[in-house]
Amino acid sequence: MNRRILSYFTVIFATLLSTFIVWLPFILKSPQWFGLDFFRQNFLTIYKHYDGPLYIVVAKTFYNPALIENLSLEFIQPTIYFAAHLPLYPVFIRLFSVIGYLKSMILVNVLFSLFLILFFYYFLTKFNITKKPLLLTAVFMFLPRFLVLRTVGAPESLFLFFIILSIYFFEKKHYLIAGLVGALATMTKTPGILLFVAYCLVFLERYIKTRKIELQWLFITLIPLGLASVFFLYLEQYKDFFAYFHSGDNLHLTSLYSMFNFRARWVGTAWLEDILFYLFIYGLALINLKESQFRSMFYFCLVFFTATIFVQHRDIARYSLPLWPFACIAFERFLTSKKTLLAMLILLPAIYLYTWNFLLYNVMPIANWKPYL
Repeated sequence: MNRRILSYFTVIFATLLSTFIVWLPFILKSPQWFGLDFFRQNFLTIYKHYDGPLYIVVAKTFYNPALIENLSLEFIQPTIYFAAHLPLYPVFIRLFSVIGYLKSMILVNVLFSLFLILFFYYFLTKFNITKKPLLLTAVFMFLPRFLVLRTVGAPESLFLFFIILSIYFFEKKHYLIAGLVGALATMTKTPGILLFVAYCLVFLERYIKTRKIELQWLFITLIPLGLASVFFLYLEQYKDFFAYFHSGDNLHLTSLYSMFNFRARWVGTAWLEDILFYLFIYGLALINLKESQFRSMFYFCLVFFTATIFVQHRDIARYSLPLWPFACIAFERFLTSKKTLLAMLILLPAIYLYTWNFLLYNVMPIANWKPYL
């Protein structure tokens, strides 16, 4: 028991320390940092990372068009644009806004990143997935794009937490809780609805094998109801139930492998080799999970991977992030080997340099901070 408690404290310490190291050059206001130019950079750079401040707008206005206009934002977008940013992350930002909206934006993400990583470790141990859960958790938390997203204002950690939590309860056959948590996932990001599709496929497989239907399966209908509740909120505020789909260019599902089009608005480059590596890793993970006893995990990866290969966007690393924890599980033997540990240690400085470089680049042009205070 003492060893288990120590393991959880180790996860907490590693999560917070790795986050602090990301923030360190911005806190110190160092003009140079390992060859990178940090001149005139401070913690405001963390605050203005896309799309964090946009969620603050939702937290302060809750999609009320008049309140959005009263903020006098610097960038010109129709008020319906904010329907692309779902409400659950802003709800938590508002809940902790007593410390200030900017600080709350970061605090909420750090807290849920901590919950996510702790629960991932618990998930591994509870289902006895690996003999080295601490090492696999360390690999999970240092995916470069994930390291960026868990240290700025972003809903991804919240989203992943609810996905893994829902799958956990589904595998334990607690379908009511799985449905409720899945509904929270859909209220965080719309791809959460893919949990519902995955669970339906699990039930279909069971029906084919047993020719039996269980009434408690109906609890998973809470997942689409969660998304419907968001759309009813939009109906109240925007007078448009489908405001999400009218919010602008945020629907990136087009044609197969459409991310390989440099002329597309959200691609804009032909340097896309890294996307092939992501698709290869997640495709191979999906194949490895095909015979897994955790059927919801396999079907979720199947549905999510299928959706991902139709996304027309340069940032596939972010869009495919929900596949990452299950890829770690699929490759657990390889990822917990001594060779992998050595490679991770060699690459760790590069992972941080990637993170700092990305944080310096992907920022909103904010001069007037008043609307976000």
